[in-house]
Amino acid sequence: MVVVTGAAGFIGSIVAGELNKRGFNDLVLVDDFSKKQKERNYIDLKYNALVERELFFDWFKENHEDVDFVVHLGARTDTTEFDWNVFVKLNVDYTETIFSLCAGYQIPLIYASSAATYGNGELGYDDSHEVVEKLQPLNPYGRSKNEVDKWILKQEKQPPFWAGLKFFNVYGPNEYHKGRMASVIFHSFNQINATGKVKLFRSHRPDFKDGQQLRDFIYVKDIANVICFMISQQTTVNRQQTSSTKIFNSQLSTFSLKSGLYNLGTGKARSFYDLAAATFKAMGKETNIEFIDIPEDIRDKYQYFTEANMSKLRAAGYDKEFTSLEDGVEDYVKNYLMV
Repeated sequence: MVVVTGAAGFIGSIVAGELNKRGFNDLVLVDDFSKKQKERNYIDLKYNALVERELFFDWFKENHEDVDFVVHLGARTDTTEFDWNVFVKLNVDYTETIFSLCAGYQIPLIYASSAATYGNGELGYDDSHEVVEKLQPLNPYGRSKNEVDKWILKQEKQPPFWAGLKFFNVYGPNEYHKGRMASVIFHSFNQINATGKVKLFRSHRPDFKDGQQLRDFIYVKDIANVICFMISQQTTVNRQQTSSTKIFNSQLSTFSLKSGLYNLGTGKARSFYDLAAATFKAMGKETNIEFIDIPEDIRDKYQYFTEANMSKLRAAGYDKEFTSLEDGVEDYVKNYLMV
């Protein structure tokens, strides 16, 4: 049985759907299911149970013997929220409790960290554990994710496997409910339909031209593929341990997926202009872009460049190519937004 938290949300629902496609139908979906606008994200999924977020810890304590893996993707992700107490409850305390339970029950865990932990990138975008204590996130959301990473790295008792995935700029289907936090592609599509043009943030730094701010955009389907890769690797190890200690020991030296923090981007930064142009192309329209000022409330916290160092995940054996920005936007626009 695989538990997916945040399963009614953007990334969680796509991951659960991909698990279904790969034959994992024995799922337990965890979220705040009172938000009916997200129902379409999970209504067609195959699962055993829906568990309310506030009741999950009690459910887990009663049913942990049936759980093979936990994928914790539930979180408050609003980078414009500045009430630290909100993040302490929903991101820090909640994740640390899940980690402690998985450690106690010896259940593998994947949880969502974030590239927001890197702040303005003064220390680069390397997922080395050595830099975690030195990172300076630009907002409470990023801080909450980094606090969890720091805490986990200090824990003596750990799950048999854990991975904190530092998601970069994720886009794709099932993000319609995210409002201001939805991807630029989602907002661009709606702007083009309504006005025939896209508004992008003007640069407020002399070293970046308008629209040439660079981010590592990753398609949500690639996120799901990486998570399924990690689950399948751990499932293989568990089978080897159960069926034959000799087989397990003989292959242990070649098994390179180790517990730790992993970047999850494409490893190639692209401009917001490229993203908008790809959206126009996918919609069959001429590019028409207008530049506006970055809102004052986020201007000093705005990242101008992100690019994931993907060497650790590649060294761990993940060799599937990531979806190009153009291909990802075309799939998202034509097969989800335009239907």
